[in-house]
Amino acid sequence: MKHDLSQGKILVTGGSGLIGSAIIARLNALGYENILVTDKLGTDFRYKNLVPLHFAEYMEYEDFDRALEKDPGQFSDIRTIFHLGACSSTTEKDCTYLVHNNYEYTKKMAAFALGQGARFVYASSAATYGDGSNGMDDEGPIAGLKPLNMYGYSKHLFDLHALRNGYADKICGVKYFNVFGPNENHKDSMVSMVFRAFNQIKETGGVKLFKSYKPEYKDGEQKRDFLGAKEAAAITVHLAQNLEANGLVNVGSGKARTWLDLVRPIFKAMGVPEKIEFVEMPEHIKRQYQYFTEAKISKLERLGGAQYLVPLEESVSDYVLNYLLPDKHLGE
Repeated sequence: MKHDLSQGKILVTGGSGLIGSAIIARLNALGYENILVTDKLGTDFRYKNLVPLHFAEYMEYEDFDRALEKDPGQFSDIRTIFHLGACSSTTEKDCTYLVHNNYEYTKKMAAFALGQGARFVYASSAATYGDGSNGMDDEGPIAGLKPLNMYGYSKHLFDLHALRNGYADKICGVKYFNVFGPNENHKDSMVSMVFRAFNQIKETGGVKLFKSYKPEYKDGEQKRDFLGAKEAAAITVHLAQNLEANGLVNVGSGKARTWLDLVRPIFKAMGVPEKIEFVEMPEHIKRQYQYFTEAKISKLERLGGAQYLVPLEESVSDYVLNYLLPDKHLGE
């Protein structure tokens, strides 16, 4: 069964963010502009992510929240919700802030969606898996998962809430792995290693990577499941359209790659010889560092989402050549 995105309005929360703006760009590419975007633009340059995109309306999320509480009927035409709005900082220490933004607000948005029969797709995270000792299986039990940071726990709290309250199988929670790509310039310390490495190479001719503190991993050979934002967006929109895509779904490449695998295509795309230095890892990162992440994507494959995956080298090269070097945003 297929959910029709042309019926009613599409709400994208966190729409100026990395994945949110990529989803809007993907919707635009498919011909959809019946979109209400909400976010908190603040004082940085994330608004630039929205400039090339096409949508029906924008609202600051606090204004939307107040309007929704006052008269939810005015938003009765919303039939699809991509809920990406959240604090995405894995190093955020204000637990109360994370609970309010990532847990309580997601509960509110899910209740609104379910109340009017709208399709609800929300961002969970691979951070909910913690160190991976309990596996990274989106079809396994989640009660025993132990996130390594409060960000991951705030996401895990909602996954548990939906399960306890019996509606996890009526919504779709997307567990994003390490996403990189266009429109992340505003993320400050949370930018991807691709963005960081590109700028390091441009400024110094080389890249700094963290040393490994586990003997089973050589320096630079710690492994992550990396995924381009354009692929993540295409998969997310596909999952929204597929009414069989419910519960939690891992959105990753399904193949762990090293940090060296990630940065080498950057040097190649920039036409610069490789120069890599290994540096000490800050103590606060050491305590919550994931040495290995790899999405189990058998569910994603069954749902047809894996068709949008591309090789890591291709995705990195596209990002560098078509967005970072010319300083362009998605949709330009």
